[in-house]
Amino acid sequence: MYLHIGGDTVINTKEIIGIFDLDNSTVSYKTRDFLAEAQKSGKIVNVCNDLPKSFIICRHDNEDKIYICQLSPITLIKRTDKK
Repeated sequence: MYLHIGGDTVINTKEIIGIFDLDNSTVSYKTRDFLAEAQKSGKIVNVCNDLPKSFIICRHDNEDKIYICQLSPITLIKRTDKK
């Protein structure tokens, strides 16, 4: 199954490691350091044109990608529900 996360970006749900709220998770300095290091390594993909609300960590072919998204984590999780 695939998840549309904004813009023209669609990711495979099997590759998702986690979906995180940007406001709550960046309170921790460890998360801020993790995201800063990912930015330096070129692993960040920004798919939002507005204020970002979440980030999604994915692994594809043993390489991590972090998508910055304007959708809330709850909206993304609802989109992944199989009915």
